[in-house]
Amino acid sequence: MAQTTYAYKVRDTQGNIVEGTLDADNQNLVAGRLRQMGYTPINIEAKNSGAMNKEIHLPGLGNRVGLKQIALFSRQFATLIGAGLTLLRSLSILADQTENANLGRIVVDIRAQVERGISLSQAMSSHPRVFNRLFVAMVRAGEASGGLDQSLLGLAAMLEKQAALRGKIKSAMAYPVAVLSLVLLIVAAIILFIVPIFENIYKSLNGTLPYPTRVLIGLSDFAVKFAIPILVVVVLAVVGLRRWMRTPQGRAVWDTTLLKVPIFGGLMRKTAIERFCSTFSSLLRAGVPVLESLEITKETVNNVVVARSIDSMSEGVRRGEPIAARLANEPIFPPMVAQMMSVGEETGALDAMLSRASTFLEEEIQRTVESLTSLLEPLLIVVLGGAVGSMVICLYLPMFNVAKLVNAG
Repeated sequence: MAQTTYAYKVRDTQGNIVEGTLDADNQNLVAGRLRQMGYTPINIEAKNSGAMNKEIHLPGLGNRVGLKQIALFSRQFATLIGAGLTLLRSLSILADQTENANLGRIVVDIRAQVERGISLSQAMSSHPRVFNRLFVAMVRAGEASGGLDQSLLGLAAMLEKQAALRGKIKSAMAYPVAVLSLVLLIVAAIILFIVPIFENIYKSLNGTLPYPTRVLIGLSDFAVKFAIPILVVVVLAVVGLRRWMRTPQGRAVWDTTLLKVPIFGGLMRKTAIERFCSTFSSLLRAGVPVLESLEITKETVNNVVVARSIDSMSEGVRRGEPIAARLANEPIFPPMVAQMMSVGEETGALDAMLSRASTFLEEEIQRTVESLTSLLEPLLIVVLGGAVGSMVICLYLPMFNVAKLVNAG
């Protein structure tokens, strides 16, 4: 496999800028080689040296930095800082050993900024797609308190828990989505390809078909005739819905509607509240001010209804009210959470009480996911069998009366 040529800009031991090129398999190897030569990398980019040397990236693969990767980065970073390594040395090691090329480039850039005198939190804030406001705020609090390793460990634990919870919900939703997709494919295949064959057979008999069969044949004729316009309308509807959901009004209506969906609405509500408790607790424990913690938490809950309740809490705090004072008037929050927050404020252990509430809600979510999975499996089997079976019955109904149809012909 041909190596890629990288153009680099580095700083030598006297502080002079040096530029050049190196051939290597990836950017991290170039950075490691330059450090061995006594240079401090500032910028490393692949040169366009022909089609054979261009890197191929599949959309959505390789460059995306997921929660698990950020959590692993945080835990490794905390371990290096806790072992007494300097910030720059820790970042160099992390840049070399990370498996995600995009994250490696970001860490190299962060190290270069830190070397120029910029704080770690400020350098991370220049990459908001990877390090959000929550991450930056906790790192900034760790820098101010001298407990950066503890802040990073707290971030790692929180991100790992979020990734695990998200994985469980996705795995529970994968089965019903797969079954429903299969139902749609089978129904479409029957309507577009199978029904027209039976229609030609029945036409030759010149008899009156049962009403369910006539309805199915009419639906098939319509689908075959307008298949392309129907597909275009569906695509446009999906695109329009996604754009509408990006607007503030559309997102508010969508989130409110989702919370009212039976079973799934309750699961989404618990998930949003658990994220609120977990994030708010971590920020308070790291020493982030209350108002800033609420503002950051509002951005992480991913639900407009919960975000509005957090805005109400922030307004109350600005007026000198207790944090939990307004939760009693917010129906989205369970009474248990409001009571635990109230007790936490009275005892001075709000972060601990929020952590307990988060653990309780996480267990509730797991039980809901398990019961939802056991409930959906037989229900989806009934839906699949009912959809396909009813169409097959409609097609074969005339067979029971085929003798009369032949005589009529």
